[in-house]
Amino acid sequence: MRILIAALLFWLTAPVHAQLSPPNAAGVTYGHVHLTVADIEVQKKLFVDVFGGTVVQRGTRSLIKFPNMLIAFRQGTPLGPSQGSSVDHFGFRVRDINATSAALRAAGCEVHEQFTGVEGFPNAYVTAPDGLRLELQEDKTLTVKAVPNHVHFFTPDYKALLDWYVETFSLTKRNRGKMPTTADAGTVNLSFGTSAKPIAGTRGRSIDHIGFEVKNLEAFVKQLEARGVKIDQPVRQVPALGELKFAFITDPAGTYIELTEGLTTY
Repeated sequence: MRILIAALLFWLTAPVHAQLSPPNAAGVTYGHVHLTVADIEVQKKLFVDVFGGTVVQRGTRSLIKFPNMLIAFRQGTPLGPSQGSSVDHFGFRVRDINATSAALRAAGCEVHEQFTGVEGFPNAYVTAPDGLRLELQEDKTLTVKAVPNHVHFFTPDYKALLDWYVETFSLTKRNRGKMPTTADAGTVNLSFGTSAKPIAGTRGRSIDHIGFEVKNLEAFVKQLEARGVKIDQPVRQVPALGELKFAFITDPAGTYIELTEGLTTY
């Protein structure tokens, strides 16, 4: 019931027209990240002012929209930072890394030392409020402030986790620069790296869960069940959400995943 209520509150805040990447041949694209935050207004201001996201309002709730991903919020105290969980961070390509870093510091974030990333460009990690870890990668060709670039998973068995995502969501492996263990879900890259230490699942942490938009969700979930994937919450359709359907699963590393159908119509 708590999960159902949380999903209802989220989708009542969904945008009128979500701008997501086109789906792949299996009808899958990346959808959203859902954060646990102590102060929604602080995080909302960060993603709007620094990264150029757009606030979309539904009732009393807000989300942040980017061209290929949505960011949603659940107010509460995170059980832990994103670092140390299976989803360590997500990243943005930014037009000017120095200007972005200055704006982040002014907003109270810690910007760590720059380094050359796997794609050969200036990168930097950021510690934002609530223990949220972000990564910046400079891309001077951008015509906007920033665009979501990747979601980065860390686990000791990272190659097997990549294979699970490729099989589950019909993704194609590719190299992201010097990193061979990645695959794309729309224009959002999923990157997988190793962790020498045991990692925690995401539920309740700064990055609570991630989401994929799926065509024909009921058929997709049946296919997952036939392959032995445990369905944490079966497909639901709440009248207040119109035609939107959603379900939840968990990956082998403990990442909580929301599957949706109909997000792009909002």
